Order: sequence, then structure tokens, then C-alpha cells
Amino acid sequence: FCHMTKSIITWLLGSDSCWGNASMSCRIVFVVASCLLVSASGIRVSQLFRLQKAFSLSPSIVEDQWFVQKLDHFNGADSRTWKQRYFMNDTHYVPGGPIFLMIGGEGPANPAWMQYGTWLTYAEKMHSLCLLLEHRFYGKSHPTEDLSTENLRYLNSEQALADLAHFQTIMAEKMNLTANKWVAFGGSYPGSLAAWYRLKYPHLVHAAVASSAPVHAVVNFPEYLEVVRHSLETYSSECPVLVQNASDTVMDLLKDPKNYEKLSKDFNLCEVLDIDSDMDSGAFLEALAGNFMNVVQYNEDNRAFEGVLGTNITIKVLCDLMAASKNSPYSGYIAVSNLMLATFGLKCLDASYKKFLEDMTNVSWDGPAAGGERQWIYQTCTEFGFYQSTDSPNQPFTGFPLKYHLQQCLDVYGAEFDFITVTNAVQQTNENYGGYSIKSSRIVFPNGNIDPWHFLGITKQISEELPAVLIKGVAHCANMYPARPEDLPQLVSAREYIGQLLQKWLEI
Repeated sequence: FCHMTKSIITWLLGSDSCWGNASMSCRIVFVVASCLLVSASGIRVSQLFRLQKAFSLSPSIVEDQWFVQKLDHFNGADSRTWKQRYFMNDTHYVPGGPIFLMIGGEGPANPAWMQYGTWLTYAEKMHSLCLLLEHRFYGKSHPTEDLSTENLRYLNSEQALADLAHFQTIMAEKMNLTANKWVAFGGSYPGSLAAWYRLKYPHLVHAAVASSAPVHAVVNFPEYLEVVRHSLETYSSECPVLVQNASDTVMDLLKDPKNYEKLSKDFNLCEVLDIDSDMDSGAFLEALAGNFMNVVQYNEDNRAFEGVLGTNITIKVLCDLMAASKNSPYSGYIAVSNLMLATFGLKCLDASYKKFLEDMTNVSWDGPAAGGERQWIYQTCTEFGFYQSTDSPNQPFTGFPLKYHLQQCLDVYGAEFDFITVTNAVQQTNENYGGYSIKSSRIVFPNGNIDPWHFLGITKQISEELPAVLIKGVAHCANMYPARPEDLPQLVSAREYIGQLLQKWLEI
């Protein structure tokens, strides 16, 4: 919900009542959610989570703080509690000013957001206290003793929203902030949480900024790769053609086991290809496609402050590499893969489905998939789907259809997580929150048209109280990142417009 991605990002933005006037009697609280959204598919998600774990968590002077949270908000007879991590930055706070609450997403909450980001620009103007609440089951927020499938039943968006409500209620009482208005901010999955927080808890949240929020759940999401193709075409019409040629070449080579050693050597795999099923070939093909999916999703986003590597690798860079090997797109595909490995300091490409399953079925908090991938893929199997399949003919990749993604639910979590279960879960999510037809007020939906996730977001105004901002030429969560001189004028304008909306809604 982000294609690839698991590089951890978190949200920002804000603007609210009492803009720049701390002497006013009103108080405002902003909720900003962390922008993440990773691929719904396993292999690439697993690799990204590890990269994020290694590189994305920037050193910080921000201290971990802990909130005693309920395990099950919907069972009054269950009194069990656990400690949920949060961060605080009171640098700009003046009594009476607004409170910004950043909602964590599907990975460790990154304290870098307590020191950088557009939301801190608003905080400085508005004399805000900044809080960041980590999402249950991610990072250091461990509600249960392990990540068994039985324990993961406490991991869902409804429990996460109830976490926010309980945290807000207790913190407001504790810090004498009960008169404050709260504005929710979020990006990607947390963007959806921001919108749904306003929807489900309107007595607590006055407004929301739901950036790059995939509010419509769907089992099969082939449109993701269609947008990838279109985004590559914005730079060069021949780029997706070359990519498709290369992908088809790899698929053809996989048909003969004699080519496995060559493919393993060409793409510097950690293990020699061992193709016993479509899951094995799908894992390999998806890993190669992921190089393009990740770059497109975050194309030219200003994420370096988070400690994220590879921010200098853009659509232009990949397409130029493919064009340089125009006479052999397969060679260009290899060059792209090698570039990504070198950028992230990896010695080889892990594309083994067997290794993926070994990691994903480890339920320990110290396990290789505990950084977020076991948890997030569980959420896709039980709430969202979001499976970026190759089922559409209007995209350049091949080899990982819907059944490939659905099989992961069965292989990792058990036989009960079949197609019917996933389909019913996605339907329930849309019935619960409204999907594209969300009915609420004072929520703004910013999206970038380069970002494949915009297809599942609100890109056209629903009503005056539910406006959309589709920003041409930018990618996932672009409006949440720190401003820079080279930002496109439409991105600058979008940030300003969101601020003006909030001022209007809060009667500043």
C-alpha cells in the first residue's frame, strides 16, 4: 500500500486553528501518520524491510517513550495491556498551541521525523507539540510475546485506530489538552488511517490530511504495474518497451533448466536458481521487477533525511541504463539489478521463495521477517489485498499473477487464508470504511500522479468538504517531505493549498 517499499517513512504536514497565534484560547492537535506502504508481495517486501532495517533508521537524539495500551479494545473483559512506543518534540511548543500526532505505519517509527519534515515547518509557525505514535506490532511496539498467527489476530486497522483514540484521550487528560482540536495526518497506509480516524472518531478528530492514501481495498491490483508503465513512459516511450522485452527474455530463459546457472550468474543471485514451481519463478521475476517498481513509487522524493539509500536513482537513471543497452534489453536489466545491489551494499540478490518462506514462518520478534514483512503481508491477507499482479496486458512484466500472491497467504499463515477469506476480508474493509465512496467531512486527499498507489486513492473531489489534490509529476507522499529549492511549482502550491484548507476548516 507503496509498491515496493518498505523504506520507512512517516508523515507530516499540518496547519490548524490559531495559526501563528498562541495567545488565542483555542488549541489544535494534528495527527500525522507515517508514510509507508510496502509492496503486498513477499519477496521484494522482505528484502526492502531488511534494507530499511539496516539503513533507514537515522541516529536520533529523540528518546523512546512508552504508553500503556490496551491489547483488545473491543473486548471489555480483556484487561491485558502492553507498552506502545511514541516520540515527543516540544521544541516549538507554546502552551495553547496545537499538538501534532504522527501515526506510525507498517514498519518501525522513524525518529528522524521528529527533527525533519514539512510538519515541523508548520509546528514552528503554530507553536506545536509534536508526537509520533508507533503502530502496534511494528518497530518496538510488541503487544504479544511473538508473531504467531494466533497473536496476529490483534493486528488490524480497527485496533490501530482504537490505539490512536485511547492514546489521544489519555494524553490529552494527562497534559491538559482536552480542549484541543485534533487534525490527523498520514501518508500511504497511515494516510488511510488518518482518513478513517476522522471517519470513525469524529468527536476526537476535527480534520485530516490523507496523503497517498489507498482508501479502496482490492484483492487484485494489476493497475499498479499499469501506472508503473505509464510513469516510465513519461520519461521515454521506449523505456517500458525495453523493460518488457527484457522481462520476456528472462521468462523464456526460465523455461529451460539449462539456463538456471546463467541466470543466477548474470543477476548475481545468492543461490543458484532452483525452480520447482511457479512460486519459485515468480519470486525471481518479481525481485527483478521490483527494481523498477520501487524507483517509480518514490521517484525523486526527498527522503534522504531518513537515512534512505538510493534516493538518487530515478526513473531517468533506470531508463537511461536500459537505453544504453538498447540492442540487448536483457543486458540493461542486468545493469539495473547490479546498480541496485551496489547502491544498497548487497553482495547478492536473494530471490529464493524457499528462503522467503523460511524467514516468514519464523514467529520470533528476533526473526528475519519481524521488521515488518510478516506483519504487513498478514494485513494484506486479512484486510487489504493490494496484490500488484501481472494480470494486465498493459504493463511490462510477467510471472507473478494474482494466484502467486494468494498462495503466499496460504503458505505463510495457513490453509484458512484462502481466496474466499481474502476476498471477504477486502469486501469487509470497504464496507467498514467506504472505499472510494467515503462519507465524512474535512479530509483532504493529496496524491502524486507518478505514484502507482494513486489509483486506489481519492483523486477527484467528492464534495467541498472532501477535496482531492492530484499533484502532477510527483510520487508517493511527496507533499510530506521537507521542502527544497528544486520542488515542482505544483508541489509547492499543493502544500500551501493544504495549509489554507486547514486554516479555513479551523476558522483561523
